[in-house]
Order: sequence, then C-alpha cells, then structure tokens
Amino acid sequence: MPITAHRSTSVNPAHSHGGGVRGDAVPHRSAQFTGRFGRLFRDLPPADWPDAALRALGLAMTAAPETDPADPTMPAAAPETDEILQDDEENSGIPAGYTYFGQFVDHDITFDPASTLMKLNDPEALVDFRTPRLDLDSLYGRGPDDQPYLFVGKKFRLGRPLTEGVGSGPSHARGHAVNLRDLPRYEDVEDPSLPKRALIGDKRNDENVIVSQLQASFLQFHNRLVDVHPESTFAEIQQLVRWHYQWLVLNDFLVRICGREIVDELLPHRLERKPAEQKRPRLSYYHWRNDPFMPIEFSVAAYRFGHSMVRPVYRLNTVLDGGADPLAATEHEREIGLAGRFFIFAGVTTRGLDGFDAFPSPWAVDWSLFFDIPGIATVGGTQRVQPSYKIDTVLTDPLGFLPEFSTRRPPAAAPMTVERLHAEPVDAQADPANLAVRNLLRGKNLRLPSGQAVADALGIPRIPDDQLVVGKATLGASSDDPVLLTDLDPSFAGNAPLWYYVLAEAQVDWLKRAKAAGSRRDAEPVRLGPVGRRIVAETLVGLVAGDGMSYLNQSPNFEPVVDGRRLDTVGALLAFAVRP
Repeated sequence: MPITAHRSTSVNPAHSHGGGVRGDAVPHRSAQFTGRFGRLFRDLPPADWPDAALRALGLAMTAAPETDPADPTMPAAAPETDEILQDDEENSGIPAGYTYFGQFVDHDITFDPASTLMKLNDPEALVDFRTPRLDLDSLYGRGPDDQPYLFVGKKFRLGRPLTEGVGSGPSHARGHAVNLRDLPRYEDVEDPSLPKRALIGDKRNDENVIVSQLQASFLQFHNRLVDVHPESTFAEIQQLVRWHYQWLVLNDFLVRICGREIVDELLPHRLERKPAEQKRPRLSYYHWRNDPFMPIEFSVAAYRFGHSMVRPVYRLNTVLDGGADPLAATEHEREIGLAGRFFIFAGVTTRGLDGFDAFPSPWAVDWSLFFDIPGIATVGGTQRVQPSYKIDTVLTDPLGFLPEFSTRRPPAAAPMTVERLHAEPVDAQADPANLAVRNLLRGKNLRLPSGQAVADALGIPRIPDDQLVVGKATLGASSDDPVLLTDLDPSFAGNAPLWYYVLAEAQVDWLKRAKAAGSRRDAEPVRLGPVGRRIVAETLVGLVAGDGMSYLNQSPNFEPVVDGRRLDTVGALLAFAVRP
C-alpha cells in the first residue's frame, strides 16, 4: 500500500518537521515542543510519611548482590544451561527487551529536568520537556531543518559498525560483523579521552548499552523504510515509523504488561477491520480539556514498574566472552556464570553496561536474546531469550548505585569483588544514588495519593496490610524472607506509597494465580494488577487517542506490514530493521 494513502490531506507536510512542531498547522494543537503534567485523581489528598521511613523502604526494596557461595566477597550469576529456560526470579511472560522498550517509550513522552527530590513540587507548574504523545520526538528531535546534524538526506546519520565478539581464544568464536550500528557520537579531537556523547534527540537513550542500541535500531528502521519506499518524503517515512511504533506500544507492549482483557476493553475491535466509530477508545479516567497532559500518577508511580524488571546481568550476544577483561573472561568468571555477561551498572568502568560514552565495538546486541524473533525456536542455555525479572517489590542490586549519582572506579588487575563492583554515591543524603529511594521521595514531594486511596477511587478492593510485603515474587525457598511493609514503619499502615503499591499488587495477583496453577506455576506471567494496569493502559491509549496525527485518528485500521512482512511484535520490527 503506498504510504501516501495513510497521510491526511488536511496536514501540510512542511510542518511535519523543521519549521515548526509536527501538527502545528492543526488549530487545536499547541505550537510548543512541550507539554504539562497533571493529575488523574485531582481530589485525592496527598499521602505523607517521614523521609526516614521512605529511605528505609527504598533500601529494603533493593536486593542484596548475588555472590559466589564459595566466596561471598565475589559476585556470581544464575547458571545458564541447556535445561534452564528461566529461574525463580525471571518472568516467563515478558522477555528482557521489553524492559528497555518500556524505557524507550518513557523517554519519548516524559522529561522533567526542573523538579527536585528535596522540595515539594506542584506538578501542574512543571513542564514536560517531551510532547505528551507517542510521536518519537526522542528519535527525531526537532527534525532535519532544526537539527540537521542528526540526518543525511532523508536518512538518519548512523554510528560505527558493531561486531559480536572478537579474537579466537579457547572459549569464543571469531568475532564477526553484524548489521548493527552504534549511535553517532561526538569526539573531542583536542581531548579524545573525554566521553563520546551521542548525537540523538534525547540524551537518556544512551544511558545504558541496551537502550542505546535499541535507539540505533529504530534509526535503522527509519532508514530501511527509506530504502523500501524511495519515492516517499521524509515526513511520510516519519509518519510510517511512528504508526508502527504506536501500534506496537498498544498491541504488543501493553498486552504483555497489562493483559489482553484491559487492552480489549479500552480498544474494542483493535485487531479487526471495522468503521472508525466502532474502534474509538473507551477511557474511563484519563480525560483532558484541550490537549493530553502527562498524569503524575503514571510518570512518577505506575509506569516505574519497569524498574523491578531490570536484570542484574545480561548476555549481549553468544560470541562475546567478556569478564573483568571485557573481551576475555577468566576460568573463575566462567565458573561463577559471568563469562560473556555484564552487569547493567557496575562501579568498574569495564564491567557494566553503563552509558553516555562509546562502548567496545564487539558488544553488539543480538536481539534474539532479548525478544521473541519470528522463525527462531525457543532454546535454553546461552542462546535463550533472557526473561525480564518479575514485577515485584524488589529491585536488583545494581540499581542501588545509579551511575549518574555515583563515582565509578577505573579498571584494575585486582579481583572483581562485590565491593569494587559497587560505585560510591556522591551524596547519598542530598541526591541518593539508590533508585528505589529516589522513586519514593519523588512520589512524596510531588504529593501523590497513597495506593489505597487510588484503589478506593477506582472501586477496587484494597490489599490488606498483612499481604503487603517487601520481597521477591517466588514460591520456592529463598534466603530473603519477605518483610511486612508496616514492620518497616507504622506510617505505612493503610497508607502505602503508590509506586510500591503498584508493584505489590502485581506480586499479590501473581502469587494467587501461581498457587492455583500448581505444577504449571512457572508459566504464569507477572503482569500489572488492577490499579497499575488501569493507570498505565488508560494513559498510553489516551496519549495515542489524543494525538490527531496518530494511526488511531488517521487510519484506525492500519496494520504493521512492510514489504510483505508483518511487524506485529517489537522483535519482528527489530529483526527487519537490522537485517543485512
């Protein structure tokens, strides 16, 4: 189908990029490159707790590091064997790549550089320096007229080629080229030792190696569509990329995170060819007057569910054999499961997937280890699709020392101990490096209601205090017994922070289903519970519905098909984007 058939004739393509913000010719839309924050539940009172209680909860929600049983000073990772498809902490329903696709979506719709953790903030006075629409402004920036250094003709500028692995040692094959690229980067010619910062629409899409390559693969997807449709304009290609992305957010990502039932409720006949009136979204709580706003309950609480999905270690590809030396592991590192696997963040520069700089070119991501790819069968061991961690009330250890608020150590020949892997916080009191602590303090200072108050407003039964715990969502034996929330501080009685409550209800809901499933309990995916899924699903559907240029408004029967291939999952789109 020609791309021009999808484009509304009421929109001037000249305004789709450069010269103004996409859609600024449409009278009811703002001409600003920003949006506003607001509230879904305006009449609910803000919850309150002592800061010390929130800090204690955040620390309790941060897991201890996984260590070598033979030497607790050394790190370790869960084994990878052909018999293992997932372990007790992994989520059978959500591959690990969706953690970072969710992060990619977040960076597309929210950016708040103004609020601080140490003072109360009025969300309605804050500016969201991202349009509250799923329009990929984090990818396209302000377009080729305003940011020409991002583009070469109708295509994106790409970075250096990446490879899988290097060398020919005893444990790894020859490195080989793949069709993946790094982000384009700026290198200071006078001081090459300075970080090589990415030239992209949103700096946060370079904050770790995985999201960095996801951004690069979307750049390649745009370029691939230019090759498939060489006669189309930049604006038409941009629109097609956006529609594929929006379709995936609503029909792939949301279904995995929230469940099919609520998505079908909000988007009736979403996968059928029906008149537009029958496909109109049905929102119950997310309403706006002129333009969609960014709900604070979504951005500061419910959508941060993804933080609990982060794994401590990842395998980037099956060729790479890294360790303390990023290209060659020691025999001990193989024994403790760290050969070719890297921590999402680490205090030592060569051991983590920390971002905001160039990384070794052999670190190309094999997307079949992160997403289900059509035509690739499910296997175990090092070739498996790595699952995300379960949505529960525990965050993995590396999220206790975020690189942006910590000091990393240079590489050294000394053993890679747990202590060395942990970065040192710059100022743990004024600007904590612990992600859970940051989330909880931000929720308080933006005056969010409690989780129980939101459940009441939605007409959903409250979770009793004796079921609100801090612990991993597992049914097997665990060295970490769950702790009652109210045992951490009495101020949490009937008054749980909304972010924590969203995680806890997902965990409570899964425990009920897993116990009922008996021997099939490992097949039960962990999805958001009723409060979390209502906020997340209504917000994302509402943002697309409120965008006059979205596929829901321009072409509600749009299907994600390119060059005869159906790209109806993130994995399918990425495989198409990076295919040689």
